[in-house]
Parts: sequence; structure tokens; C-alpha cells
Amino acid sequence: MDQSERGERVRRRPRLGLELTVIGVGLAVVVGAAFAGWAALERALYSPSAFVERYLGLLADGRAADALQIPGVSVDALELEAAGLPVTSDEALLRSAALASLTDISVVSEEQLDDGRLRVTAEYRAGAYPGSTTFDVEREGTVGLAPTWRFATSPLAVMELTVKGSMSFDVNGFRIDKRQVSPDGADADPLAPLPLLVFSPGVYSVSVDTAIATTPGIAVLSDIPFHEIPVELQATATEEFVAVVQERVDEFLTGCAGQQVLQPTGCPFGYVLQDRIVSLPTWEIVQQPEVRLQPDGAGWRIVPAEAAARLDVEVQSLFDGVISPLSEEVRFPVAGDITVLPDGTATIIVRAPD
Repeated sequence: MDQSERGERVRRRPRLGLELTVIGVGLAVVVGAAFAGWAALERALYSPSAFVERYLGLLADGRAADALQIPGVSVDALELEAAGLPVTSDEALLRSAALASLTDISVVSEEQLDDGRLRVTAEYRAGAYPGSTTFDVEREGTVGLAPTWRFATSPLAVMELTVKGSMSFDVNGFRIDKRQVSPDGADADPLAPLPLLVFSPGVYSVSVDTAIATTPGIAVLSDIPFHEIPVELQATATEEFVAVVQERVDEFLTGCAGQQVLQPTGCPFGYVLQDRIVSLPTWEIVQQPEVRLQPDGAGWRIVPAEAAARLDVEVQSLFDGVISPLSEEVRFPVAGDITVLPDGTATIIVRAPD
């Protein structure tokens, strides 16, 4: 090799080294970009925040059945008991028909806890109400390179609902009969609280709207996971129902007045007379009671009210035998009990107060 070739070779070595350096830097840039891209993808799709956002998105879309399939959402009786929640909690409200709107969802924080769990807080609007809920999330495993997560504490809650004055009620427009969700079935205590599982977050509007009873309704925000929410609702009798009962009471007392005896059978009024009657007694209701209703267990009771009847009869004195007319106004209280049957009809029993 002559002197010129050796010089050319020497000149090429620095250029080759430069090219290798450039290739190395290029690979580093590519690898760095790949890792940065994966980190961004992981945050967007596989992070605890993304896991919570997916659950909330399913609720927002009304996909209750899919939300229940998210790891850590569904619970069993043992988990309820361990948390001090009613083991008989019913799942009737864990359905799309009972969900209200959930919008403006955003995760606002993600905190690493000492025990390895993560605490994710999200804000949202449930119906017309702004809210915030914090979820506990833990690592479940991996799928390929991607981590998987589950709720360390179920986001379900228990609404302990007591509805007085009606065996049926609506939750977000979904009709429920107490006998369908009570562990006692047809023998359900009408005043016993009903434990119902609900999603958190969620707003639940509870109301009664039947031919017999009504309420203005109450909105309940479920925003704390695995928490008990006591709710009590008092129904009142509808004007139409009160009018029907008033008509039946009037008819009953008028029927009583048709009995030509001093003590009409099965009626809340009568008259005690020491003299002898010489004509059939006649009664006339001169004041019907004003019917007011109060809830009483599964049914209603007629609040005691005053009524009046006039008795006309001819009597003969046992002392001197004189016959004379007797006209007497008899005032008496009226009460009653109303039983609502499973088919929605009612039986009314009019009686004297106890």
C-alpha cells in the first residue's frame, strides 16, 4: 500500500466514526420516542385514571350491565357484611332504566398510597347536581405489557329506602313494588327500610305517583363508594282518592240511616232509650264527616271526624203512659281503616274510633 492509499484510509476513519455516532443518536431518539409514546398511551388507556374514566363513561352511556363487569364493582353478601352493609341489598336499581344522566366527567387527581393502592378523584355532573367522588384502585395484573386494574373498594353504595304510604314507588321513573325487592316477598313489612344497591356516582330521584298516593319526590346523590344512604319518603293521599273515600263513607252512613232501629247494626252511631217505642225509628244523616287520610302501614286510616244524625221516633213513657214524639240529634265520631290490595283496589271499613 503506497503513501496515498494510507492517507485515504486515515481520512475515512473519522468520517465512519461520525456516521456511527449519528446512527447511535438516531436510535436513541427513536427508542426515547417509543418509550414516550408508550408512556403517553399507558396514561391514556391503561392508567388508574383511565380505568376510572372507563367506568364513569359506561355509566354516562347508560351501560349498567357493562359497568357491573368492571373488576371490583360487583359485590357479594360476604363483602356487604364485612362492610357493615345489609346483606339483603337488592340489585333492582343496577340497571340502565334506573340510571340518570352523568356528564362533564374529568379525573382531577391520582394519588399513590403507601399500601400500593391508588386514590383517584373524579368530578362530574349527576343530573343537575355537581359532584366529586374518590375511588380506591389497585393493580390486578397485566395483559401483555399493559397493567390491569380493579376497584379496591366497590363503587356501589346502598340506599336504605323507607317509603311510607305506598307499596310502590318510582326511582328515576323506574317503578318498583316493595314486595318485589323485599326479602320477605309478599309478606313485606310496608314500613321496613328497603336496602337497594346503587351506583356511585349517580343521582336517584325517588317519588310516588299512583292513583292513591303521591309525593313531590326527593333527589338523592350517591357519591361515596360502599356507603349507606338513609332515605325516608312520606306519601300523602291524592285528592281523587280522598274524594272516593268520602263518597264511600257518605254512602255507608246513609245506608246505616236506612235501618229503622235504635242501634243500626255495624254502624258508628245509635241511641239508648229507656221508654217504649211505639213507631219505627227513622234516621237522617245531617252532617257527614270530613274525610282526612293518614298512612297506616301498607294502607291508610281515616282520621277520626265528627258527624251527626237525627233520630225521629214516637215513644211511650213507662212512667205515665204518655205517647210523645222524640226528635234528637246524635253526634258521633267516625274513623276507619283502608286496606290496599295487591291489585291496587282498596277495601274501606268505617267504624267508631277505638
